Amino acid sequence: MKYDFTTVLDRRGRDSTAADVIPFKGLSVGEGFSTIPMWIADMSFKAAPAVMDAIYRRMEMPNFGYFPLPKEYFDSIIRWQQRRNSVEGLLPEHIGYENGVLGGVSSALQAFTAPGEEVLVHSPTYVGFTHTFQDTGRIAVHSPLKRDEEGIWRMDYEDMDRKIKEHNIHLAIFCSPHNPCGRVWERREIERAMEVYAANNCLVISDEIWSDIIMPGYKHIPTQSISEDARERTVAFYAPSKTFSLAGLVGSYHIIYNKYLRERVLRQSRLSHYNDPNVLSVHALIGGFSPEGEAWAEEMIQVVNGNLDYACGFIRDNFPGVKVMRPQGTYMLFLDCGDFCRSQGISISRLQERGVRRGVIWQNGEDFMFPDSIRMNFALPRSLAEEAMERLKKYVFV
Repeated sequence: MKYDFTTVLDRRGRDSTAADVIPFKGLSVGEGFSTIPMWIADMSFKAAPAVMDAIYRRMEMPNFGYFPLPKEYFDSIIRWQQRRNSVEGLLPEHIGYENGVLGGVSSALQAFTAPGEEVLVHSPTYVGFTHTFQDTGRIAVHSPLKRDEEGIWRMDYEDMDRKIKEHNIHLAIFCSPHNPCGRVWERREIERAMEVYAANNCLVISDEIWSDIIMPGYKHIPTQSISEDARERTVAFYAPSKTFSLAGLVGSYHIIYNKYLRERVLRQSRLSHYNDPNVLSVHALIGGFSPEGEAWAEEMIQVVNGNLDYACGFIRDNFPGVKVMRPQGTYMLFLDCGDFCRSQGISISRLQERGVRRGVIWQNGEDFMFPDSIRMNFALPRSLAEEAMERLKKYVFV
């Protein structure tokens, strides 16, 4: 490979939530075990050289005053969306900067609903949505995804329609690809979902932050590309942060074709005066969305795909009572450990504690509204992935 995905970075004490925080109060890693961060959704790879080069070039100008978004920012997004997602007709006026996808989701929630109103969302539910509902005083109504006979997560359209009607819902959040399940929705699946939303006059917030990390054999379909109606009723959010691990720089963007919806979201985001970009994040996006940045992203996907192949096979062969759908997108695994916990007479919290004490820092799936589950991050060097799985085999799933 051209790029380095094997170096193990020691991120401790270097501005890293993943490496410095254990998301379980009162727990610590046992003596003799190194920490392997596999919980929060950022990568443990070196940043893409194209991103670093863009930042270095900007730092040659030793001034960081106020600035307008450059034309190259919008051009980079337009070219990226055309190359990656076959998007045509996207104009700079349709694109807006966001200080994080959840900030954009918050603005949209406040633009189109009032405190106390209910909003439809699928479960398992990304924990960030849950916190945003709580922070803005909105109420989540969950439509559970269901696993088919092959273990693949599917939407329940009848349940979606029923709950929208029963709760008089006018806004839904659609996660595509889905976090934490890893589904890359097929065109017909999105079409059916949008038919349900349209039939109920329901606006849609489409979180597509994971849309660049798609495993071989699958294709991301932008929600707004499904139909003219979908284009007009959907507020979509994207970011380079998952693709290039840029969360610490901050910087996302929206695509909103409908002028009325766009003006409402922009008005709401301006009220708090929070939504001004970081100059380095702007140049990081431009570097990442360059042809060399895309080449790095394609290699990263190959590495993650190999890690997921390895992990899913290892789980199948060594973790009795654990079920997992191999992700079609994202770099996260969502483990259903219910059968194992019941067979051992332990809680999911106890199981997670076992892993943390052996240095495997994984995430409580109960935060995602799905009991007896764990979320794991496999965007890390293979050597760390193998070490983590061997520890789990030896000390945890026994």
